[in-house]
Amino acid sequence: MRLPAGNGAMAGPEPQGTVAAPAPASASKKPGSLASRVVVGLFLAAIAIADIWVGGSAFTLMIAAGVGIVFWEWGTMHQTPVAWRIAGLLVLVAVSVFAHLGQPLAALAVLGTAIALFALLTVLARMPGKRWLSTGLAYAGLPAIALIWLRGQPDGFALVMWTMALVWATDIFAYFVGRAIGGPKIWTAVSPNKTWAGLVGGMVAAGLFSALFGLYRGWPQPFLMLVALGMALAVVAQAGDFFESWLKRRAGVKDSGRILAGHGGMMDRVDGLVPVVCLVALWVGMQPRVAYVAVSIPEMFA
Repeated sequence: MRLPAGNGAMAGPEPQGTVAAPAPASASKKPGSLASRVVVGLFLAAIAIADIWVGGSAFTLMIAAGVGIVFWEWGTMHQTPVAWRIAGLLVLVAVSVFAHLGQPLAALAVLGTAIALFALLTVLARMPGKRWLSTGLAYAGLPAIALIWLRGQPDGFALVMWTMALVWATDIFAYFVGRAIGGPKIWTAVSPNKTWAGLVGGMVAAGLFSALFGLYRGWPQPFLMLVALGMALAVVAQAGDFFESWLKRRAGVKDSGRILAGHGGMMDRVDGLVPVVCLVALWVGMQPRVAYVAVSIPEMFA
């Protein structure tokens, strides 16, 4: 659901543990590729917004399905045996159920126990691909708990929308500002097209959106605090993007999966959201209970 920031095409699979060279300039996207990705992105965003609006079991099912796909792609990328991936999916189902029932601490306990157990079994098994399994479980499980918990808050719809829109604003403006201005690259070995100018553009967009949205919602945090928070989360979103790009280059793959033909996998769509939503949930959990007030959905658009 994010607009790609140009991670660069790869010439082909490479051995596990190697880093692929940046794609040559001639390997640019075909005409119409951007328009196609925008259409798909808007379609996915519309589905996500509708499900967030509905909330409840429908939202939990969407999140459980999404993180399940993320975990499966993670396992495929690291050549983890199918049986181990299925075990991880069962853990994610249990975690999602506990979070849905309003028991985030129980969900975290289940996830933490599973991560520790998988890590122990990984050491004992000594088989390729398993040593990343516990990391993948955390990568998929933590944002699942965070999203489901956020949606269950009094102002849950607005909080989830604010979080997701922050990531969208960061990606969109980083992409277009980076292309318009160009300039020095951030980390060409991992993501050859990302520039410092694009990062600044994404930060400014996220900061302004964060503050204006909070002002509209009547949140009690100061305007400048929300600006700073949005800009900081934009950096976190870009870091999540870099991390996923690094994983793909380490594995020698162009996309995390093929769930969307020509548009990559689920991890490619949510790489920036994963760390951002975890930090947002932590931040909201530290706020006084009166910091957010319940507002009915019709009032959201009054």
